[in-house]
Amino acid sequence: MTRAVCPGSFDPVTNGHLDIIRRAAAIFDELVVATGTNPSKSRLFDPEERLDMLRALCADLPNVTVMGFTGLIVDFCREIDAQAIVKGLRGGNDYEYELPMAQMNSHLTGVETVFVPTNASLGYVSSSLVKEVASLGGDVSGLVPPLVHAHLQERLARS
Repeated sequence: MTRAVCPGSFDPVTNGHLDIIRRAAAIFDELVVATGTNPSKSRLFDPEERLDMLRALCADLPNVTVMGFTGLIVDFCREIDAQAIVKGLRGGNDYEYELPMAQMNSHLTGVETVFVPTNASLGYVSSSLVKEVASLGGDVSGLVPPLVHAHLQERLARS
């Protein structure tokens, strides 16, 4: 059985994330969507909120499990016996950023990284851009699932 991990901050989950998750779920026997903490990024949603949204959005995918993790993704992969890491690529900048990490992860543990190019219609969508546009009153309803949009609107209304 091949198990892969699709890691990310998912803050918030976008339609681009879901595209990669669904396509990776079709490739691997089991896919673990893992959200971690990265102290270098500011978060809009706390870890439990992100996990809850991901679980709801992936509920129709029987081979997908959603989990949280701390520390290095390769250590998490070892803990759950995952053979691969799945990363979505929007373009060349993502590749340049992700490639050295993929090489380091392979060097450290032998866990391989599989790059999945994003759907061309979603190539410009990122969590940080969604947060920025939404915080300035822009309409991001077409960039995130309705569940996430509702949470986003509620969170921004409290800010």
